[in-house]
Amino acid sequence: MVRYFVIVLFCLVWASSEADAATRVTYTKEDSVKVVELLTEAKSLSADANRVLFFARKFMGIPYVAHTLEVNSKEQLVVNLRELDCTTYVETVLALALTSSEGKVSFADYCDNLKKIRYRHGVLEDYASRLHYFTMWIEDNTEMGIVEEISDETLFNATQTVKATYMTTYSDKYKMLAGDTAMIKKIALMEQHINGKKHRYLPNANIRNTWRLRKVVHDGDVIAIVTSKSGLEISHLGFAVWRWDGLHLIDASSIHHKVIEEPATLRKYLIGRKTALGVRVLRLCD
Repeated sequence: MVRYFVIVLFCLVWASSEADAATRVTYTKEDSVKVVELLTEAKSLSADANRVLFFARKFMGIPYVAHTLEVNSKEQLVVNLRELDCTTYVETVLALALTSSEGKVSFADYCDNLKKIRYRHGVLEDYASRLHYFTMWIEDNTEMGIVEEISDETLFNATQTVKATYMTTYSDKYKMLAGDTAMIKKIALMEQHINGKKHRYLPNANIRNTWRLRKVVHDGDVIAIVTSKSGLEISHLGFAVWRWDGLHLIDASSIHHKVIEEPATLRKYLIGRKTALGVRVLRLCD
């Protein structure tokens, strides 16, 4: 009986290792345990609970660390709940919310959803298959029915024409891109795909504490900050949360060096940043 248990255990461990190798996942035991703990805790939530906001608040105080996906020589699915930047924070929370809404609690199911969110058409091929520009992230995740873009013709009355060139212009800033001519050409194709496209957004002037905006933008919506910075289209991400004084942002902040609910309203936060023009808003589909 003992011998059988050992054999079965060995087979299970071997199968798990093979699965990780096949999907190319980089993670620690702490990460996988935390994912299962959070998903298991969320099973007690009611059907109408705001799962995005539930998971977003579970990371309060987690350190802000940039470039946590740039840790391998070849692209792998990186799971890191211990250190987050604004993009990995949003993707982590959405993958947890999506997995939870499906009634699943396994680390493998979480990884499947994270891969769907992070890579073009949910397929991890190489570095260029990652949705580096958030405009392309929005387009791809909308097409797959994972998120929907929220708008209002009156409030969202500004238009951005995308001019994405940052990655190819500053390829030396990217560990997995620097010096790789073939990969730079693939990234250039990604830029060409989104360049020239026009997208409506909510300008800073229209972000006010009004009943109409409260009806349009909901707690837990993804907030994508539209920027005028050369070569970029989206500069920062977070989640919407309403308080008595207006709309606020929960984000992995490079200024506060951690995940935080910003003390200033989103309007004040944006006005204090010269290149911030307004926001695009996304919502996880039911």
